[in-house]
Amino acid sequence: MNVLWDAGTSIGRVAPPKLEEPVLLATFNMPSQFYIRLRRTRQLDASARATIVELCTAAHQADFSHLFYDLPADGLHFIAFFDEQIVSHAVVTTRWVQPERRPILRAAYVDTVATLPAYQRRGYGRAVMRELTANISAYDLACLKADRTAFFEQLGWERWRGPRAGRSGPELIPTPDQQNIMILRLARTPPLDLDRRLAIETQAGRIW
Repeated sequence: MNVLWDAGTSIGRVAPPKLEEPVLLATFNMPSQFYIRLRRTRQLDASARATIVELCTAAHQADFSHLFYDLPADGLHFIAFFDEQIVSHAVVTTRWVQPERRPILRAAYVDTVATLPAYQRRGYGRAVMRELTANISAYDLACLKADRTAFFEQLGWERWRGPRAGRSGPELIPTPDQQNIMILRLARTPPLDLDRRLAIETQAGRIW
């Protein structure tokens, strides 16, 4: 699998190679026509944004037309191509979460993990998530809301079992209906009790 970088897009501790020097990751047995590009939200033109919205809508059978109204400009997109067609996608933004009795943690919040239906079950989404995980080492924790928990569990993610809540200033907003909140422990993650409360700061009118 080829991974193509843009200057300044790495949020891990390893400096990215030049864009014109693709990185071959032999651990992924993917076709040579498959590669992943990293882009910030601000770097995506209208055509790329429309394509990502269409992909997410097709993959989840839900309306993603407002996706780019909510994403910050520095969101980091992992965009998978097969033969120059966008086939899979995920994005990381910075959120702040606080496990009960723990300090506030800087979290890599993962959104819109999606693969075109015709390209599902080929390992493309898994490749995107592995590349994403390799680039979030500067964070304290990774977090996401899952539709399919089994997919993420196979990649090392854990379901948060305790109460979940949003935080707006000093106020906690219980979210008992959010059942599929998952976390991924990173090198900087402190010991966690998954049965205690997890609170996340509200963002752009949403909680999880």
